[in-house]
Amino acid sequence: MKTRAARALTDGVDPKNVIVALCLLVGARYGWPGIGWGLLAITFCAGIPIAYIVIREGDGRWGNRHLTDRSRRMVVIPVILASVGICLAAMSLGGAPAPMLSMVAAMLVTLAAIWPITRWWKISVHTSVLTGALAMLGLLYGPWWLLSIALVPMVAWSRAQLKDHTPWQTVAGAALGAIVAGPVFALGL
Repeated sequence: MKTRAARALTDGVDPKNVIVALCLLVGARYGWPGIGWGLLAITFCAGIPIAYIVIREGDGRWGNRHLTDRSRRMVVIPVILASVGICLAAMSLGGAPAPMLSMVAAMLVTLAAIWPITRWWKISVHTSVLTGALAMLGLLYGPWWLLSIALVPMVAWSRAQLKDHTPWQTVAGAALGAIVAGPVFALGL
């Protein structure tokens, strides 16, 4: 029963799902044009990365889309960095609102911070993406959003329960997400 609940939580708060929600919620602040920018960000920050992972997973060597093996992450992260970087450049050239640019920049900088750590230690991307998103939403929409921080220990529990991470890896991921994404996003407000 615990394992099923942990799997449901891990899958539900998968980084791609958090990124989709974040892009739409930040974009909604700027009406239909913002939703359009959000959809562009979803394509490059969630769609292309997950498509790449699914294609690589399909060859039978990777196991699952959560990339529990650090060596797989070392291959995927540069691809995601490139995709998110292209998104940031396109949004910048297209005149996206500053907070939309800051959101994508925060994703890029957070991922750039995760990559070298991953070489030696399996920091939790789930908790990093979640806390980064919650920090950005709290800054944009106000402190009531910060009440959703209660999700973080639940996601950390799910990752440890599934033995995908140690508790310390989830705590480190959560700290990194908030410490990196929040200030980078704040620069665009």
